[in-house]
Amino acid sequence: MSREVLGVDRGAVGDLRAIVGRGDLGSGLGEEVPLRRVWVNPDFDPATNAGDVAVLTLEREQPAEWVLPMAQEGDAAYRPGTAAKVYGWGDTTGTGNYSAQLMASEVEMLDDKRCEEAYPATSEGTYMARSMVSAGDPGGGRDACQGHSGGPLVARGRLVGLVSWGNGCAQPGRPGVYTRISAVAPLVGRGSACGATRVVRPRRYRGRDEEGGPPALRG
Repeated sequence: MSREVLGVDRGAVGDLRAIVGRGDLGSGLGEEVPLRRVWVNPDFDPATNAGDVAVLTLEREQPAEWVLPMAQEGDAAYRPGTAAKVYGWGDTTGTGNYSAQLMASEVEMLDDKRCEEAYPATSEGTYMARSMVSAGDPGGGRDACQGHSGGPLVARGRLVGLVSWGNGCAQPGRPGVYTRISAVAPLVGRGSACGATRVVRPRRYRGRDEEGGPPALRG
């Protein structure tokens, strides 16, 4: 929700809307839903990237079957080695090739120690296990990339993370770092207009990585 994302200050955008139910950005499917409220975490730390979360409250409630439950503290979905998927329309190669189709990349949840060693206190940020989680392919090759920021990381049918930061895209030893949902769940409730903590799930589309093509990468 920054000026870099919107092109102007957020307060200057009077018709900001959320598009729901559209996997192909070139299609007219789905609907544009007005926003009731926009809340950006005032405690976000740009030096470490801790607290990287914002809440968009839609004007209309969405169907219950579209709702993706948020993982809570201690959820088994956070266990290292757990299969997960990250979704988005961002760069698919690390060279500026953005997708018009919703993509999905299969990754796995990684141990906090591995990520603390990868990002002790770098210019990109500092990995902090209490508010962040990491995922990717230990050998590189699958990740999120530019344009995926804020996208969902889903494991065991639950939202476990939001694409946040990292070093490059799909590089060995440089996993993607995500905002840990269990750590910011209370902020989501506080930031919404009505205290709701429901998250609209991504529709199921076959990303190119699932069909043998390039994986989706980091934003």
